[in-house]
Amino acid sequence: MTLKVISSEQILFEGKVTSVTLPGELGSFTVLKNHASIISVLSDGDVIFTDESGKREEVHVKGGIADVDNNVISVCIY
Repeated sequence: MTLKVISSEQILFEGKVTSVTLPGELGSFTVLKNHASIISVLSDGDVIFTDESGKREEVHVKGGIADVDNNVISVCIY
């Protein structure tokens, strides 16, 4: 899967990942390979992801929108 985390100023992360946990407005949720397409509003919290080497990373967000489609997770943050 490919994860893209972008703000209006910069690209915070772009790369291959094996899992992503997002702070959805109705609760956090995890995206794995071949997840169904979804669009979600994000609330204040951490985007937690594991890259292909197994390294776990976090990006704090104050809110935004996540789009999951065809193994691409696009996160646009405030």
